[in-house]
Amino acid sequence: MSQSQPPEIAPRVASKLEKFVESFIFRARWLLAPFFIGLLVAIILLLLKFFKYLYHMALNTFSATNEQLLVGILTLVDTALLAGLLLIIIFSGYENFVSKLNIGNHEDRPAWMGKVGFSGLKMKLISAIVAISAVELLKVFISSPSHTSDELMWKVVIHVTFVISGVLFALTDFINSKTHNH
Repeated sequence: MSQSQPPEIAPRVASKLEKFVESFIFRARWLLAPFFIGLLVAIILLLLKFFKYLYHMALNTFSATNEQLLVGILTLVDTALLAGLLLIIIFSGYENFVSKLNIGNHEDRPAWMGKVGFSGLKMKLISAIVAISAVELLKVFISSPSHTSDELMWKVVIHVTFVISGVLFALTDFINSKTHNH
């Protein structure tokens, strides 16, 4: 007994219109590039704000209290974390959605660059948001006498919400990776 083989189906040939539309949609990814350039400008603005704040801190170092100095330092840390977060979004977003960065094997190329997919980008993003939120919360607690108990409570609730969101994102990614691996 011989088994009958299904007839071979010829590959579908795309029409000129379909090829044009697909090519147009593929090229439209470059519409994202100005967003990433805008985020680079935002980093420059953060840098200017960072140095302005650092300058004012330096001028007031001897007259500031320890709490004021600590809050100032935490503000600088917060600004640096935000700039790093923007850089991660720029690199990963550009490489995932627009084009690969042709910098070869430059010695300063971050190890994660080119390896962070959308899932990894979400995790880096939520991790940075939680870190920024923690720094902000610490600043509030250091200067807690100037905040009402309701303000403190809401800041803690918001921070805990970010933490829980991060854990849920991680759990979702873990479950998703196990589902796709089986």
